[in-house]
Amino acid sequence: MLTTVLAFLVTIGVLVVIHEYGHYRAAVACNVKVLRFSVGFGRVLWRRQCGETEFVVSALPLGGYVKMLDEREGPVPPVDQPRAFNRKPLSQRAFIVAAGPAANLLLAILLYAIVNWAGVQELKASLAAPVPASIAASAGMQSGDEVIALAPAVDGEAVDWQPVRSMSDLQWHLTDSVLQSEDLRLQVRRAGQGREPGETVELLLNTSHLSAADVDPKLMDRLGFSGPYASAEIRRVIEGGPAEAAGLKAGDKVLAVDGREPRDAGQLRQWISQSAPQGIARPLSLEVLRDGQRLALSVTPVIRTEGEQRVPRIVAEIGSPVEMVLVNYGPLEGLTKAAQRTWDISTLTLEMLGKMLIGQASIKNLSGPLTIADYAGRSVELGWAYYLGFLAMVSVSLGVLNLLPLPILDGGHLMYYLFEGVTGRPVSDAWLERLQRGGVAVMFLMMSLALYNDFARLLGMH
Repeated sequence: MLTTVLAFLVTIGVLVVIHEYGHYRAAVACNVKVLRFSVGFGRVLWRRQCGETEFVVSALPLGGYVKMLDEREGPVPPVDQPRAFNRKPLSQRAFIVAAGPAANLLLAILLYAIVNWAGVQELKASLAAPVPASIAASAGMQSGDEVIALAPAVDGEAVDWQPVRSMSDLQWHLTDSVLQSEDLRLQVRRAGQGREPGETVELLLNTSHLSAADVDPKLMDRLGFSGPYASAEIRRVIEGGPAEAAGLKAGDKVLAVDGREPRDAGQLRQWISQSAPQGIARPLSLEVLRDGQRLALSVTPVIRTEGEQRVPRIVAEIGSPVEMVLVNYGPLEGLTKAAQRTWDISTLTLEMLGKMLIGQASIKNLSGPLTIADYAGRSVELGWAYYLGFLAMVSVSLGVLNLLPLPILDGGHLMYYLFEGVTGRPVSDAWLERLQRGGVAVMFLMMSLALYNDFARLLGMH
């Protein structure tokens, strides 16, 4: 819990400082007098005067601001009037406003580049047996298949093959293909299954009939991908459970369950969980391989309550460790990939927001501070590279969201400047007030939806 809170505070602190520093540096470059640089809102906890600017840290850490000299906010001495924000040319005012989101996007590129250069361990794109009758199963996916490349399919033919280096790569491309309503052509390396190991085949994944409404945390399940491949073996036997009583040991490879051969750990877990349809446990006959010898064992699962269901469990960890791969890039490629990832996430964010606005995507995809805090804590536990990747993704989201044309955001001010540039006159004070109120209402609605989704996820309602 403490790690989650600290990771969240560091995340918000870093992103706010970078965002406001973008505004600050642009203002200084345009010779605008900056009165205050604040991290947070409300009561001031710490302050320091540096030249003409007061730097402060305030009690409420969810944001910040840069206060510039402006005649619209009070009298300005004649000697300082040339340095007032409102006196600057339209291009300079737009530059200062846009510098905040731009700083977040540049930070994301830098962080992604660092991760690319250092490398990070990711799940190999080797897949367990697909869910029967699913899209993946219909495509011909099999247990142990490794996706090594994919491409959008036009009339069933591949266009522009892209390498797949990890499971996250695969998930990203699948998400994008669903948003674009296009099919995918997959290059898959087979692992046995009656063919020579290492043979590569092409499969067609029919995702074009799905829509943005299907893009949510359960997309992979909806496509029929049941997770990364792990062999059907016992990883750890928990003391006092049915597995220990049956004589199972860590390292046992399960060859058969009631005469059926499990293709992988996922199928083995599925068979165990489905072994008591009436809620009454029955013995399961297992054939296992231990130290080169075949053994016949019998295990009777125990029925446990999980949520609103009663499911059989043998109380053991099932599945070999999933295979990981180190994903890293050279100096130039790493920077290029970082810029491309930042662009991809930016466009994906805008597409999702647009589709949510017109009802083509679920508002359940909108996340708030609780979800951010949860993922911040998880990424820190995985390692610094994972946390930097998470920080980069949130930085992209913050930069893009601030460019939305809502009056209280940077994008809203840019919208005003666009109006001024086209008409030759600024937006009237009366309209500014109306738009400000509307912007506050929209932001309040979005924050309320995000918090509702956060609590719904925590409570298992989504």
